[in-house]
Amino acid sequence: MKKELELYLHTPFCVKKCSYCDFLSFPADEQTQEAYVEALLSEIAWYGNVMRDREVTTLYIGGGTPTWLAQEQMDAILNTLGENFEIRRDAEVTIECNPGTVTQSKLQSFRAAGVNRLSVGLQSANDQELKLLGRIHTYDQFIKTYEMARNAGFSNINVDLISGLPYQNLEAFSKSLQSAVRLKPEHISVYSLIIEKGTPFYEEYKFDAVRQQAGLPTEALPSEDEVYRMFKMTQYELKEAGYEQYEISNFARPGYACRHNIGYWTRADYLGLGLGAASLIDNVRYSNTRELYDYIRLAKEIKSVPLSHFQEETEPKKPEPQQGIATNLHAAADPVSRKAQMEEFMFLGLRMNDGVTRADFERFFGMQIEAAYRKEIEELKAQGLLTVSGGRIALTDRGMDLANYVMGKFLQ
Repeated sequence: MKKELELYLHTPFCVKKCSYCDFLSFPADEQTQEAYVEALLSEIAWYGNVMRDREVTTLYIGGGTPTWLAQEQMDAILNTLGENFEIRRDAEVTIECNPGTVTQSKLQSFRAAGVNRLSVGLQSANDQELKLLGRIHTYDQFIKTYEMARNAGFSNINVDLISGLPYQNLEAFSKSLQSAVRLKPEHISVYSLIIEKGTPFYEEYKFDAVRQQAGLPTEALPSEDEVYRMFKMTQYELKEAGYEQYEISNFARPGYACRHNIGYWTRADYLGLGLGAASLIDNVRYSNTRELYDYIRLAKEIKSVPLSHFQEETEPKKPEPQQGIATNLHAAADPVSRKAQMEEFMFLGLRMNDGVTRADFERFFGMQIEAAYRKEIEELKAQGLLTVSGGRIALTDRGMDLANYVMGKFLQ
């Protein structure tokens, strides 16, 4: 029986960089996009040969804006994936999509190629907020994209929203949330705005963000208390609308939780292809170069390199494994220590409403969870932040409100 594998493909191009975005994404001309797609096809083919003992259970194409690529380019990517990887018949196959970057023809082509899930970036139903965010679309354009997706046969659609925007209050966010709910998508992701370094929003709101985090009065950003009320309102309104919260920021109708993301939170093996893409294979973390022209150049002649290639000369040589899937495309390849594996198991697993189980911990690490975290579990349970029942450990409602504090307890 073949091992399971999740695939992620990164397409870094977008029409215009949004003001809040710190992802590896940028505009580029057609010639650059074509050269990148050729490099990506080369990487897909190389790893398809290396990963013949694997079966792909989920595929996620993100960015950037993957749907900004020409239809023939995305067709080539999807066809090359199908030719080089064994993709399970019931695999979840997702493409991220921004309104204004797809046509009915593109969407029908995706469906014909096996894409069965679409993630659409709405972010806000308020045109003024969309303009502030630097989005390229209006709410009406989002509606047209959503309708086209339904007409193309997509029966599994996610809608992304952002809460806590500058000058946004509870009522304004509620209108955006209800606008999304009325469309009855199968999945809704609601992320609280984070002011990230290196973005225009950071230059504009960095001091306000410090005040927000300190619980002090803010000028443009909602107060810490307002952000909290938006989160609680999101939980309440989506539950009333029939959505199950299965992770801190993610809500789905029964049967539509994102399998790909659950794989990340449960530390499944995943292979990242494309510029800056990350992988976790057999407890080794890899990351591709983030330099576009290096990636395009190196992909012409991909070659395997030993893991020891990524260790500093002054650094003591790490124990096995010395072999892996590292190539000259990688900027880093780091074996994950047993301690770090345990930490990731806890702070990633606890993001999900179902939490983690004693049985899984013992299966992965050959020891009882209390042997590693008895003090932390007992302390957090006494504080009303964790619940322990039936062999399962999960955040309480209050624990979810203080998730960052709880996760920090498991970073030894």
